[in-house]
Amino acid sequence: MLARFGRALADPIRCRLLLALREAPAHPADLADLLGISRTRLSNHLACLRDCGLVVAVPVGRRSRYELADPRLAHALGDLRTAVLAVEADRTCPDADEKGCC
Repeated sequence: MLARFGRALADPIRCRLLLALREAPAHPADLADLLGISRTRLSNHLACLRDCGLVVAVPVGRRSRYELADPRLAHALGDLRTAVLAVEADRTCPDADEKGCC
């Protein structure tokens, strides 16, 4: 489980996607707009998160809505966001994006 979670969090877009789904389930088109990425790129990231077992697609009519696979993941993500990491003050993670998601 930890390796899958780590793989999912290794990409800033997937981090942002998990945090968005932590707030509420959403349709892919809405997620793509929210994250400012193409639907194709979003689809690839959703596939990764599905393969890791972190998100599920819930059929809603002819569309699918995505949500976290387990409500406890929302709590875990919140804990990770507030955890204090032991890093040097003048160093940043090379994978961190401008929005500070990961």
